[in-house]
Amino acid sequence: MSRPSDPAPVELYGPEYKRDPYPLYAELRERGPVHRVRFPSGVCAWLVTGYEAAHRALTDTRLGKHHSRGNAAWRARASIMPEPQHSQLQVHLLHQDPPRHTELRRLLGDAFAPQRVEGLRPRFQAMADALLDGLPESGEADLVEAFAARFPFRVLAEVIGLPAEFEARFDRDWGKVVQPVGPTDPGRPAYEARLRGLQQYITDLVRHQRAVGGEDLLSRLVAARDAGALGPEELDSMIFQLLVAGQEPVTNQITTALVTLLRHPAHLAALAGDPELLPRAVEELLRYDSAFELTTWRFFAEDADLHGTRVPAGDSVIVSLCAANRDARQFPDPDSLDFDRSPNPHLAFGHGIHFCPGAALARIELQIALGTLLRRLPGLRPAAPESELSWISAVLARGVDRLPVAYGTGGRCPVTSGPDAAC
Repeated sequence: MSRPSDPAPVELYGPEYKRDPYPLYAELRERGPVHRVRFPSGVCAWLVTGYEAAHRALTDTRLGKHHSRGNAAWRARASIMPEPQHSQLQVHLLHQDPPRHTELRRLLGDAFAPQRVEGLRPRFQAMADALLDGLPESGEADLVEAFAARFPFRVLAEVIGLPAEFEARFDRDWGKVVQPVGPTDPGRPAYEARLRGLQQYITDLVRHQRAVGGEDLLSRLVAARDAGALGPEELDSMIFQLLVAGQEPVTNQITTALVTLLRHPAHLAALAGDPELLPRAVEELLRYDSAFELTTWRFFAEDADLHGTRVPAGDSVIVSLCAANRDARQFPDPDSLDFDRSPNPHLAFGHGIHFCPGAALARIELQIALGTLLRRLPGLRPAAPESELSWISAVLARGVDRLPVAYGTGGRCPVTSGPDAAC
């Protein structure tokens, strides 16, 4: 059995890694299912890469999510969100184990139930169309600013009952609090300012919902807090998770899907010509390049064997969903984009008790987003070389900050040959 001192950590950061992590993941899969890795903060973890190993790890009852399981070495570098926000915002579903996880997840009720969100599809479609109404019939646009950063939050506001004034007040920059920086980082003051701003926003939102009441999800969570079913930190944390995890990953997934389609113009044209392909295409785009690149931390309560590797108690274990989704032992020709792939049991939304509760909603959002963009922006093509794309620095996620495109007639592809060719 491997000992934890054997491998030198593999560094999971840098612009080339963020641009395309898949060659590294392929190399790691060939070497084995578990690897010691290091993140930008200096945190070391055990990374699970293959599909079978990932599937098993996601349902391994020995692995818990609560941060109290982390050892001193992990806490020294990973718990860098300052107080009081760390205590007030970090006890949401992603950091809970049964039975408390089960109790908290039940409070979400039917807000994200597939039947309910499917019934809201016409409303979501109207939102998507309204966002594109302001664009000219042809020209150029940044699809992050014009659409991907806005559409998921409008959908989320509808689903959870976020009042219009709070929807307008929300600052997307607050979403960067899931990209923490260390105490000595030059960006630390800006990071702490985001945390304070978001915490005040949540405080004001809770006060408002308590005063007006209602049957929406936010009002039900506040009522649960007042009835003693939620602690104050749990309420703030669940609202934090809804506002950030409920929006930013969908924004990122829209961008990764669009980048993939722009890299595969024949697939883009096929999808634009046949909207019936959308459900299957969305599943394959989720598999091919997922915005949920890595899971959050898991911990063993005692030293344990993980697929032949000894992992000390309290060390963090992270599953690479992207690496699992490109495993040739599960997906034939995994590096090819295939809209006819069937079956397609990808792990883009995780697996087990922490399977994303908003998966049905995210699928609808992606279908509407891609279908609307391809319908409303004919001739969609890159407006800049792919080498100029800036991939977000978030440790666990994939996406781009900007996505300049051209559309309509009369334009030409900016790059027609070489590695950035797209037309």
